[in-house]
Amino acid sequence: MSNFQVYKKILSFSLVQFLIDLLVLILIAGLATGGFFLFNKEGSDAGMGIVGLAIGLFVGIVISILISIFISNRVKAAQIAMMTKGVIENKLPDNTFKEGFNEVKGRFGRITLFFLITNAIKSVFREIGRGVTKVGQAVGGDVGGAVTSGIDSAIQTVVAYCCDCCLGWVLYRQDINGWKAGCEGAVIFFKHGKTLVRNVGRIFGMGILSFILIGGAFFGLTYGLSISLFQGQWATLASEIHEIAIEQAWESNWFLDAIQQPSTLIIVAGAIVGIIFWSILHSVLIRPFILTGVMRNYMAAGLKDLPKESDIKELEAKFPKMRRLSSRA
Repeated sequence: MSNFQVYKKILSFSLVQFLIDLLVLILIAGLATGGFFLFNKEGSDAGMGIVGLAIGLFVGIVISILISIFISNRVKAAQIAMMTKGVIENKLPDNTFKEGFNEVKGRFGRITLFFLITNAIKSVFREIGRGVTKVGQAVGGDVGGAVTSGIDSAIQTVVAYCCDCCLGWVLYRQDINGWKAGCEGAVIFFKHGKTLVRNVGRIFGMGILSFILIGGAFFGLTYGLSISLFQGQWATLASEIHEIAIEQAWESNWFLDAIQQPSTLIIVAGAIVGIIFWSILHSVLIRPFILTGVMRNYMAAGLKDLPKESDIKELEAKFPKMRRLSSRA
């Protein structure tokens, strides 16, 4: 099976995840809007609408975190399980959606284990990134720090893809301890890093293109609807922000000045909506296609050169934080 054929077979998981993300987004927006109007009744103190909006946002975010832990993680794991099966066996069952959930059924602990393992791997790379940034600042000042900070961001993007590949390896290696499988996944990542970043151009190229198209479309839609239907509500919100800024004596800056004017507040809101929808649509529709190619390279490298105990020990010597993982294997 080609990467695109595997992607088409696992697209159902992406569509389900999109619906979940959309419902969560509607829930958060609804709670925030409801809180704003509930607290912004006639005769209420200035700024109470903002308080209600903040409370609604907080409740919505808490609910979204719970949904992510108990539902979204399982959907993601099921999709990656089928993706892994497709790139290794070059075939997938007709009902990949059902089979994917059968693969992860009763393995919530193992999936949670994966996220603990990959968080540890990410922490190692964050530490490396901070070190690279400090070196850049020492050599080139602020300019050098900015360049190396950009490199660090690129590294973190690639790391995120490889951590998903690590989940594929953990699910594939069902015959061994989950912690050991996670250590093996880390070894593959570090040992074959050059092989795994062959698709880095596609990762960033498709990311930029989707940002322009998807983010731009939703920015335009939000701006158009706000101008034509909700100018009064935006004017009220901008006025409340202005009153709070005066009462709290906030220091003036370009962002604060912008959100106190209805016209620029609409632009800011449109940009935020565009970024949110781009993030959702890119992660559930575009990213899985890119990940399929990275996963194929990752699994091929791991199966060709199966990680050994000596490889894990060598990794421990380089990154002491990894010792916590191998100690549980």
